Amino acid sequence: MDFVAARRNMVASQLRPNEVNDPAVIGAMGAVPREKFLQPSQRQFAYVDEDLPVGHGRFIMEPLVLARLLQMAEVQPTEAALVIGAAGGYSAAVLAQLASSVVGLESDPALSAAATRALAELKIDNVAVINGPLTAGCPGQAPFDVIFINGAVDHVPDAIKRQLADGGRLVTVVRQNGVGRCTLITRTEDAFGARSDYDAATPVLPGFEAKAGFVF
Repeated sequence: MDFVAARRNMVASQLRPNEVNDPAVIGAMGAVPREKFLQPSQRQFAYVDEDLPVGHGRFIMEPLVLARLLQMAEVQPTEAALVIGAAGGYSAAVLAQLASSVVGLESDPALSAAATRALAELKIDNVAVINGPLTAGCPGQAPFDVIFINGAVDHVPDAIKRQLADGGRLVTVVRQNGVGRCTLITRTEDAFGARSDYDAATPVLPGFEAKAGFVF
């Protein structure tokens, strides 16, 4: 399979016709070989516009949703970024094309190891993959200019939002009433704002589900 042609077609047929027009995001999505973050048996599906399983109940986010979120974040070349739920490393690799440095936080040791191997193979050296609980974020490395949560959430913990720098942006898919929406959260001093665009049927990142309430 010609993966270079497939990647070019992904950009031309999935991203550009669907309001992804930031040249930096287009360039980043076109530069990173998505197939390198999948098992050999899955690589033929690398450029379909779907979430793809990478094991342990986790997924690589579909290209269009990833691109839209990164476009909303307006990542600058001098900025530091955090990926929560780095999984196999694909989203961190794409974000590494846009930011100065990226921390990839992953709770599953097998996925962390796979991400580290794939990033090393591609000689992407501005990403550090670390292990830890996802819902805690990475306070020891904070603040971050950009935080990307690699999956849908029913809520964004305040502890993670507080790891944004002043002027920082957090992007993820937030579910409300069962519908996911690409969402941008911004910080200005101690105030947080949010706006949502685009529906997205992204799987929920484990640990970020709404807690079940009591039924009376």
